[in-house]
Amino acid sequence: MTPEAPAAGRALVVDDERDFATGIARLLAHRFPDWTFATRASADEALAELENDEYDIVLSDLRMPGVSGQQLLTTALARDPSLTVIILTGYGSVETAVAALKEGAYDFLTKPIDREQLARVVGKAMERAQLLRENRRLREKAADNELGPMLIGESAAMRRLRKSILAVAASEYTVLIRGESGTGKELVARSVQALGRRSAAPFITVNCPAIPDTLLESELFGHARGAFTGADKSRKGLFMVADRGTILLDEIGDIPPSVQTKLLRVIQEGEVRPVGANESASVNVRILASTNQNLEGKIAEKSFREDLYFRLNVLAINVPPLRERAEDIPLIASHFLPTVCRELGVAQKEFSDEALSYLSCRAWPGNVRELLNLVRRLAVFCPGDRIEPAHVRQVECGAGQGAQPPGVFSPYKETKRMVLDEFTRTYVQRLLEHTGGNISEAARISGVERFSLQKILKRLRINSGEYRKNQLRGGL
Repeated sequence: MTPEAPAAGRALVVDDERDFATGIARLLAHRFPDWTFATRASADEALAELENDEYDIVLSDLRMPGVSGQQLLTTALARDPSLTVIILTGYGSVETAVAALKEGAYDFLTKPIDREQLARVVGKAMERAQLLRENRRLREKAADNELGPMLIGESAAMRRLRKSILAVAASEYTVLIRGESGTGKELVARSVQALGRRSAAPFITVNCPAIPDTLLESELFGHARGAFTGADKSRKGLFMVADRGTILLDEIGDIPPSVQTKLLRVIQEGEVRPVGANESASVNVRILASTNQNLEGKIAEKSFREDLYFRLNVLAINVPPLRERAEDIPLIASHFLPTVCRELGVAQKEFSDEALSYLSCRAWPGNVRELLNLVRRLAVFCPGDRIEPAHVRQVECGAGQGAQPPGVFSPYKETKRMVLDEFTRTYVQRLLEHTGGNISEAARISGVERFSLQKILKRLRINSGEYRKNQLRGGL
């Protein structure tokens, strides 16, 4: 699980003795072949070069005719604070070089230059330059709102979360993401992957509770032909599929002890052994894990390995529940509503200030997922283009399920099922109207698996063929 090699960069060597500057550049080019080195004979030439092109590192003599190295340092850093500047000076100017450090220089070297010391200092400067470039890239991505819609918010809790994501994304360590159900742990994981070095590589999500214990080991690590009944051919596991990328083990607390042992080996050795295979295979995968459970309690109960916990918990991100950032609720709801209206193909709606205040006072035990579901129901059942507190209360009480006599209540589970079925029916019908009965397109738009969507249609007795007929009639 080692990080990739440092990216190439560019360095500028500045000295009024041209031969000296050329010699330094050649020496460094031989030592660092992936980097490009240019030379200039004065501070004026160097500033003009920095104005026209981008450089990561500048090595500059301190004492030069005309504009000094000190002035070059000050001007260059004012233009680009991320520039890494190394000062070159004679023995008699050490005090001046120390002053340059206070002005922002990264380090200084005394003449005559020792080759090994030069390589060591420049190598460290390259590491710094790479880190600064990476941080700048992450900030730019964050500014483009690539952290995901569930991570919207300006509360102190969300600012801390985004800061944690950016810090964690810059590393290659395993990460444990903790938070209640519905807080957006998977989106946090996706943000870590998207902002990290492996953003262009595969990202595989494993819903651990959804896979039976008897199949989970095979799913994760693969199996050899004949490993068990029905294994008529070898199959790659998800760790192999995610090689050089990232894998998210969602709800890691639910994996059985036998799989925990194998997972520990993957983290420690970087190897997987398919079920029934005699040999292991190397993998280079960054592991993210999420849970809404008390893993410390499970360790005490002996149902979760302590050594695996410490291997996963190298870096930790805690996703705050919605009740701890209530000031973000109006922003989140207002962000979701236009998107939901477009998905449903209904006229755009907006919240009144009173409705947003009402939403902010709720406890939201289901967190952002619960809020999103309510926004969807409001988009379906609110008749006008403005959502008021009364509409929210109507939907909360079961809009669309039919009136009941005053004081008469159906059982909670039955009422809940009726409300959800009504919402699902309306949503799916509008979806099929939009796609002309095309189930594959409906599945793509809704984010629901085609098989799951077909089960919903069968359960609610909705015939997608009727929507195809209606489309044909409309075209005649």
